[in-house]
Amino acid sequence: MISTITINTKKYTVNLAQPLDISMPLRASKSNVNAWYIDEPKIEAVQLGDSSASVKEGASINFNNIQFNPHAHGTHTECVGHVTEEFYSVNKCLKQFFFIAEVITVAPEAIGEDRVISKAQLQYLLKQRKPQALVIRTMPNTSIKKSRQYSNTNWPYLTEEAAIFIRKIGVKHLLIDLPSVDKEKDEGKLLAHKAFWDVNGKIRKTATITEFIYVSNKIDDGKYILNLQIAPFENDATPSKPILYKIEK
Repeated sequence: MISTITINTKKYTVNLAQPLDISMPLRASKSNVNAWYIDEPKIEAVQLGDSSASVKEGASINFNNIQFNPHAHGTHTECVGHVTEEFYSVNKCLKQFFFIAEVITVAPEAIGEDRVISKAQLQYLLKQRKPQALVIRTMPNTSIKKSRQYSNTNWPYLTEEAAIFIRKIGVKHLLIDLPSVDKEKDEGKLLAHKAFWDVNGKIRKTATITEFIYVSNKIDDGKYILNLQIAPFENDATPSKPILYKIEK
């Protein structure tokens, strides 16, 4: 299904029948990807008295409650409300959903006991490109990321300088395959989040960060159209489903 998408007055041709899904599903399982020291998601049939709202248990429908945390349990998109006292809803901050995106692959650098993504690495990989959305795939990149339990692992993170660089080149939507752009235990500083959203300057209310994506090795680095789909939660963060499309020549 070949279609033309216009972004900033420029037309791009994509095949909508060939989406590249870079989200991770949410499953009621201990093998669901997880972070931030909480239990796995729960999906359970509603109990009405002695009856279970499950077709398997004799009900006419399946009628489930879902308990999860968007930050801990899978692909999610967040707005500046994640780090501010004032409430901002990602459902109101994100009003456009198609963007020019650049996919890059980074091997985090070892600094002491940490592994970081630095400004120098991003400058080298991006050259002079200034995409609307930046998709960061970290190495090593294996399917273990889909079920990894990240709590107390000191995952790789963006340096504050790297986040400032991303902001200054005009990236409005940052996507990464880690639980957070920040260090797991940083005394609540959240330096990369705050630098990207310019919390201490002119707050970027329409900018978003998407974490816990998974970019298959079958997806090459390069330029794509990104469709950033979110669930309409009035919250600082919501489950999301980012989709990439190759740009047809």
